[in-house]
Amino acid sequence: MNIHKSVLAASISGALLLVAATAPALAATPAGGPAAQPQNTTSGQSAQQAQSTSSQSQPQQLQAVQVVGIRASLLKSLETQRASNATVSVVTAEDIGKFPNTNVAEAMTLVPGVAVDRRYGQGGRVSINGTDPSLNLTFLDDYPIPTVDWLFGEEPDTGFDYTILAPEILGNLEIYKTAEARLPSGSLGGTVIMHTRKPLDLPANTLTASVGEVYNDQAHQGKPNGSVFYSWKNASSTVGFDIALSRYEEAINRQGHEVFSFEPVSAYMGNPLVAREVSQGLIKPTDQVSSEQNAALMTQPRKRNTAVFNLQVKPNDHLSFLLGGLYIHENFTGFNQSMYAFNATTPNNVTSFTSNNNGLITSGHVCGLGETMTLPDGTSQACGGAVTFLDDYLRGSTVNTKALHLNVDYEGNHWGVSGLVGISTAYNRQNVYFLENGYQGGYTFNTATGATYDDPAAVRDPANWGEIGGFQGAYIYQRFYDKDAFAHLDFHVDFDSIFNRLQFGVRVVNAKEQAFDNEWDNVAAATYAQLGGVSYTNILNNSSFPNFSKDMGQHVQIPQSAVENWVIRTADTSPSQLSPSSPIDGNSNFAQLTEAAYVQQDFDTGNGLRGNFGVRFVRNRIASTAFNTGGLTPVWPAPASWWQTAHANFDDVLPSFNIAYDTGDNVVLRLAGAKVIAWAPVSQRLNTVGLNPTPLTGTAGNPDLPPYKSYNYSASVEWYFAPQAVLSFTSFLDHILNYNSTVTTLEPVFNPLIQSNPQLWASTYLNQLGNCNAQGICDFAITHPESIGAGQIRGLSVAYQQAFGDTGFGLVTNWTYAQGSTNAGEAIPYSSKNSITVSPYYEKGPFNARVDVNWRSRYLAGGYIAGAAPATVNNYTELDFSAGWAFNRHYSLDFAALNMLNEAYDMYQGSPDVPLNKYTNGRRYMLTFHYKL
Repeated sequence: MNIHKSVLAASISGALLLVAATAPALAATPAGGPAAQPQNTTSGQSAQQAQSTSSQSQPQQLQAVQVVGIRASLLKSLETQRASNATVSVVTAEDIGKFPNTNVAEAMTLVPGVAVDRRYGQGGRVSINGTDPSLNLTFLDDYPIPTVDWLFGEEPDTGFDYTILAPEILGNLEIYKTAEARLPSGSLGGTVIMHTRKPLDLPANTLTASVGEVYNDQAHQGKPNGSVFYSWKNASSTVGFDIALSRYEEAINRQGHEVFSFEPVSAYMGNPLVAREVSQGLIKPTDQVSSEQNAALMTQPRKRNTAVFNLQVKPNDHLSFLLGGLYIHENFTGFNQSMYAFNATTPNNVTSFTSNNNGLITSGHVCGLGETMTLPDGTSQACGGAVTFLDDYLRGSTVNTKALHLNVDYEGNHWGVSGLVGISTAYNRQNVYFLENGYQGGYTFNTATGATYDDPAAVRDPANWGEIGGFQGAYIYQRFYDKDAFAHLDFHVDFDSIFNRLQFGVRVVNAKEQAFDNEWDNVAAATYAQLGGVSYTNILNNSSFPNFSKDMGQHVQIPQSAVENWVIRTADTSPSQLSPSSPIDGNSNFAQLTEAAYVQQDFDTGNGLRGNFGVRFVRNRIASTAFNTGGLTPVWPAPASWWQTAHANFDDVLPSFNIAYDTGDNVVLRLAGAKVIAWAPVSQRLNTVGLNPTPLTGTAGNPDLPPYKSYNYSASVEWYFAPQAVLSFTSFLDHILNYNSTVTTLEPVFNPLIQSNPQLWASTYLNQLGNCNAQGICDFAITHPESIGAGQIRGLSVAYQQAFGDTGFGLVTNWTYAQGSTNAGEAIPYSSKNSITVSPYYEKGPFNARVDVNWRSRYLAGGYIAGAAPATVNNYTELDFSAGWAFNRHYSLDFAALNMLNEAYDMYQGSPDVPLNKYTNGRRYMLTFHYKL
């Protein structure tokens, strides 16, 4: 660590010596920095003009963009990128409007170094230079926006959920790929700062509106969307307000073939038929067997209402006030149906396994009720019931996100001060109605095509689907609440010297997260025939799932209203019937107080050399509260002593520098270095254990888990060789000192199945699976987060952009190479070795069109359920097309086709030969009519 500190200090010192030795003092630069002006004819500045533009080193608050057209917006982005001291990519308002996108993440797909994860078809998580999205921060108008998960139980993620923001509300966004002392800490790969449009930057009575539809071909549904933006200011530009409203709907239809986990054949050796195959050399004890085969269907009509307002008052040239607000209401109510052929729960019913001779059991047969099996000694034995579960999850999830903030800015004579104070919250109240029916007939499973049943007619008979093991379903009530209270004060002083601006300030963020979970597991038994409304699915019949089993793809189903009505009508939700494990495992409080102070010195030699250096001190105070039973059987109400709080304190000093040199020949050279920190997801830092009782897995938190710490270095060359053109090369190295990963160990833990499903417990788990005993204690594979040593992400990003004269044609393309691994050889999550974007466009007269191709190579991601082994996402290609026609300066029409290849989101464990989950989400088509006053 001392070596890295010395290197960083030496780099800063060398930069200062270079500045002092080569540059004369300059007159003070006007406060506030330059505002790059739109140019409609050319971006080819003379060397003197480029040098003058780049020499302005004051940090810039980007203004709302009023340029029109693809080329003009790309020009604006290049101008701002060139003038910045740090390595920054910019997406302007027209970029956001012209890219085919439904949320802000999809508007960033053309940015070098950015890769988007699309698990649900939409862009949700954003990686920057090969880093996990959870380790990058995002801000709106310089304040944090908390997010809460709508789906409880998935791999935890604290990265910003970009699906919540409508792109129409933004004026522009900046992606900082190198750190500055003035920027908030907490990002490993990069920091995204989004800006709403401000009324005093726009013409009075600016009005835009749009209306359209999004159609999903897999859902066979179209949904409406619309937006309106209005901005007003008085004639003297001293008072103004704006408001942006957006309504977006989309029919999500995700179909998939899932496998929870794999276990060795040795776990089945109590079965004499399996033991015989092993002794005959047909299979090996180490061959991996899938625990189940699942045909999954998720339908979710997503709805998002967004409102943003800004009230701006500027009584004179020195003082200004801005009051801003954000409100987002989202409805994620959806219906998830999963048909599991669960061979792991009936290991003694397996009659045969087939191996691929490469360590994987590719198929097998499980016999069911009414069938017999012939044992090795020649005797016959009646089969026990095979187990196929059909889970019906109806989730009523409503997420509200709110924010209110006040900015005050004062600009004096060569000095200024800016203050911000506010609060932002996110709240999810979720009702879950769950039914689990079972079928006990035999089947043959196949890792490629699912399960084929011995009696196809019987498995399609709703009367054969009923309660198994004494458990029919549950009612679950959950609440998740996040709150950020924030304030910061920033000063700057301008000098008549090389060191032309000194910035310093303080920032405080008090973040709190709460989770609440109650579950009642006493839904009355009923067959599907008794519930009524029976129909059949028609899923997994596209090219991504060739020859998939019709028995699973066209399985029996009931309407979601039947699920809700039966659970509401029959579940006893009195306090005495509460499942004790749910509030004990699901209740938690987490608080993190972050206090920071920084000082940053900007410099400008006047001959093209400019930059900044500084240091940030950060203090974090953490309190994690949850139930800890100490290994005892859960009871409710729980003893007060079980509600425990763990405290942790972390202090960090974070130096940084950025150097930019404009050669005067349209070439800009950059060098940057910084020490940065980032935090693991909150769920990994809670002092609690979350269990998944069926596969006997779980996740445990670690309240003492320190932040990731990394020394980041970056060097780049940018050549602005022609109008609206750039060719750039950026190399980066992130040396992570204490990389956090997970370690799985077997631990004796109480299994709540003994309370919620006693018959299944007795038949499957007691003295059979997981070394379970009569008191309900089983050996769970518990995954703990730990600091496992160092890691590195190194890479290169190449970007090319050019408008080809007056032809109307242009091209934006980039390639990012990122090699990420720990010193132990583990892959860095969400780090694709290669990411490539190619976007040719045409814009001339009233017509514009573009094609966007985004390809990223495989990358490590989270498992399907909490505690599951990490999964690798295979290569993914996104192909989009958009076109627009402007009838006049007021009216235009845009069309976009997204995910034209209907690419499968394909996951595997370790090797493609060990498939886990594979999903398709359908193609999306958007038709939008725009009006501009």
